[in-house]
Amino acid sequence: MSHLHIGIVGGGVGGMAAAIALRRRGHRVTVYEQAGQFARVGADINLTPNAVRALDGLGADVGAAVRQRGARPTFRISRDWDTGKETSRLGMSDVAEKEYGAPQITIHRADVLAALTSGFDAAQVRFGQRLTTLRDTDAGVELQFEDGGTDTVDVAIGADGIHSRVRTALFGDESPRFTGVVSFRSVVPTDKVRDVPEIEAFTKWWGPNPQSQIVTFPLNQGRDTFVFATTGQASWHEESWTSPGDVHELRSFYRDFHPDARKLLDACTETLKSALYERDPLPQWSRGHVTLLGDACHPMLPFMAQGACQAIEDAVVLGRCLEPVTDRAQAAAALQTYARARQERTAKIQIGSRGNQWMKTQGNAGWVYGYDAWTVALPAD
Repeated sequence: MSHLHIGIVGGGVGGMAAAIALRRRGHRVTVYEQAGQFARVGADINLTPNAVRALDGLGADVGAAVRQRGARPTFRISRDWDTGKETSRLGMSDVAEKEYGAPQITIHRADVLAALTSGFDAAQVRFGQRLTTLRDTDAGVELQFEDGGTDTVDVAIGADGIHSRVRTALFGDESPRFTGVVSFRSVVPTDKVRDVPEIEAFTKWWGPNPQSQIVTFPLNQGRDTFVFATTGQASWHEESWTSPGDVHELRSFYRDFHPDARKLLDACTETLKSALYERDPLPQWSRGHVTLLGDACHPMLPFMAQGACQAIEDAVVLGRCLEPVTDRAQAAAALQTYARARQERTAKIQIGSRGNQWMKTQGNAGWVYGYDAWTVALPAD
């Protein structure tokens, strides 16, 4: 039986998950990553049960490594910003494992990547490969890189983020929109905030408007606490989406929040400030022998904590759709099946994240957390 040579542009969480999923189906996979090496960069990630269950299916070593490196929040709690009143509580950890088949894991992005790269042949990751464009030809998909090099694969997957060059090659240039919201990210030793009630939980302090919130959750097996705060801002003039922030400015935005919320910010000694950007749901993901995955096709705001989770789900479903494909002639139809299987769910989560009301009060978490990418029905041809 012959198999495809699949090229994945982008070696992030979604790209590496797809690499493992596709290799497990017998395909030859090459990952093209623009960075010179995998490094400890990026933000912290909330892997909800749907994503952890998807990672488990990529191999016991992957799931075990994520559990070993991450933390298991006890609950998902919502609180009012001024009174501290609890408006919703959802059991996580052992409760989520019983209900959804996997716990919630909060973890640094680099630790997720380390777990994934341990399950993939490092020789098949080509670093320093920044794509310029691609062409889908009769002979294969020709990838062109900034260093002048080229490669040809049977199928190409764009897992190259919100600025995806694969997306631009397929559908033309389009800039993401600044949402009018900025975020602050900080990490503090948990010992400094032990007196904050239920610091071991994932807690969201809902602000006086949808743009304003503080989210905290444990990291590094509970040794640290991640603090994520957002607020409205009319414009963004920095060259980069992320820049060093001012902790005094951070505290000033939330000076009227409940004392327990302010304690978290008082413990921050440094912070990063980032602009939040978005796109509308993309009506088409695939063209010919090329498709998109993760932020390349459905970048979403972080208010449902599903950006990385949806990329991991994409990877699993893509692997399932390409599993029976043994020659290039069948691949285009399989990529269309993958897109149809994923577009409705990811669009719903994109729109829900934009509205930022999910789980403010007790509601149905099952439609997000209970999704199983390994068993969900695939659309018929």
